[in-house]
Amino acid sequence: MSDQLIQPWAHENINQALYVPDYIEEMADIVLEEYDVTVQERILVAIKDEQGGAIWKVNTDKGPFSLKLLHRRPTKSKFSLAAQEYLVEVKKARVPAIYKTKQGNNYVEKGGKLWFVAEWNESLYQLPDDLEGTKKLCYALGEFHQLTKGFVPPEDAEFVSRLHRWPRAYERIDKKLGWFRDIANAYSECPASSTILSSVDQFQQQARQARLRLENSAYAEILARGTEETGLVHQDYGWANAQMGDDGIWIIDLDGVSFDITIRDLRKLMAGCMDSMGTWDLEWAREMIKAYEAANPISDEVYELLMIDLSLPSLYYRNVKDIVYSPTSFMTPELDQEIKRIIELDQKKWPVLEQLEQDRKGGKSY
Repeated sequence: MSDQLIQPWAHENINQALYVPDYIEEMADIVLEEYDVTVQERILVAIKDEQGGAIWKVNTDKGPFSLKLLHRRPTKSKFSLAAQEYLVEVKKARVPAIYKTKQGNNYVEKGGKLWFVAEWNESLYQLPDDLEGTKKLCYALGEFHQLTKGFVPPEDAEFVSRLHRWPRAYERIDKKLGWFRDIANAYSECPASSTILSSVDQFQQQARQARLRLENSAYAEILARGTEETGLVHQDYGWANAQMGDDGIWIIDLDGVSFDITIRDLRKLMAGCMDSMGTWDLEWAREMIKAYEAANPISDEVYELLMIDLSLPSLYYRNVKDIVYSPTSFMTPELDQEIKRIIELDQKKWPVLEQLEQDRKGGKSY
């Protein structure tokens, strides 16, 4: 068992919501022996069974901790752990501190993966998803982006960056939208095919327009400045990973941090809020930007990238893309209804984006 490599176990997890194989639980026992604590209880609280990751809450004689089995490559995990340490020790950020091993290390390598222990804050709770809660979340995101500036990864870690990926990501969406059209034509009998065929042209046009705008933006100039001015994106920021504590909002689960133009996190948060509300609310969007800028002002060139990224048909793409794996399984009546909802939501997006762009051109003070 000691030399066994950890593999994803989703195929084993048939009936249990939370499950890890016995050999991983045995590894967890061995890993915890590297720490100067007496374990009283270990509770599995989250899994990534398709990737091979897990989180336990560990109650010890020194208080509660989290034990994390990181599913990414060790060299990639070293990047995120170093970022977490930098935020805590250098920037004094509200981020869980890493609890070091008896040997003073940030992690234990076992089963071809990295494991680490961090503080567990019992006081954390999720903010409400109303406007005031959303504004607090946006301010905390801007603050996080500011604090991540200056991070230099260690030499033994991968240099994790998405800074140069925007054009390729935009191109991929454009290309796959063409695949959606071909698949819908080939499987015209499927319930969602006609709705895909009636909508894919407009969404592909949006993707192509976004690609053109990106090419003509300051994107290349921003990249040329390197990582000195940019920060880290969280990549999975939201109510679950930014929670209120006694002394403010704590940001947790930093496993996926990466260098990027940080406005990408705000774009995801804004689009997610509007999707959840089922509409695009101009004042809500304005307040989100205003709250973010209170902590991390957005330059005109980065604001333009925010607008371009919001214009990309990401929601449509994300919901339809699985049809390439099995058209008959995914082009269901449920997908048909979801696409119709997205089409209606998209119609409400454009007037809001146009006004947000006018706000900046008109020098609107948020």
